[in-house]
Amino acid sequence: MLKFISHNFDGIDGIEIYPIISLLLFFIIFVTMLIIVLKMPKNKIEEISQLPLDNDTNSKENNHE
Repeated sequence: MLKFISHNFDGIDGIEIYPIISLLLFFIIFVTMLIIVLKMPKNKIEEISQLPLDNDTNSKENNHE
């Protein structure tokens, strides 16, 4: 299967840069999110972790009826 795909890309000049760009983009986003999460205060992490379980607050704030 990969042979069929790579055969189509052999004729495109400069195609080898795209996997490098995608790897760098993934790495930059991953490291940025890791830094954001590590610098986040612990009380904010606890508040976010309770959001799926906190139905009462959610229904009172979003009651549009």
